[in-house]
Amino acid sequence: MRFDNLKENVETLWDNVAEGGRHLWRSAAGALTRFKPGDATNLPPAAAVDDTAYIPSQGWSMLGGDVFEDDQRLVVRIEVPGMEKEDLKLEVLDDALLVHGEKRFAHESTEGRWRVMQCAYGNFRRRIPLPAEVKADEARVSYKNGVLRVELPKSSPGRSRAVSIAVE
Repeated sequence: MRFDNLKENVETLWDNVAEGGRHLWRSAAGALTRFKPGDATNLPPAAAVDDTAYIPSQGWSMLGGDVFEDDQRLVVRIEVPGMEKEDLKLEVLDDALLVHGEKRFAHESTEGRWRVMQCAYGNFRRRIPLPAEVKADEARVSYKNGVLRVELPKSSPGRSRAVSIAVE
């Protein structure tokens, strides 16, 4: 009887861990962004960093975001900490908002070595799907405290519509 209880508890634990992993993947997959060194990235050479995971040619980071919709507009918020607003470029292409940028590395002004480097630096491109057509030329953009906010008026005001399709 105890073995059956143990087996049932392990199966329940595994189901919970698997569901949590699926949830994390669904919510974070679009936010995982690759950074590639550019001409102005200014990364230190590998010899100047003690972190065995440091590879100057690669970097990944989570650029979390939210998309809010009401009857009149879409509001997209993307977290891009450590960047200057001048280093961000935006464009609406088909049904998506594209955010491009370059996060530059800042050297310390004193002598020493880097022990750990966990931040991503370089060029990146993030694509955010838009659930409705928008008037890109009327967009309003702000950047404050590392959060980029883009407000896009809808081309056809009103809620997004869902269409049911019968399966035959």
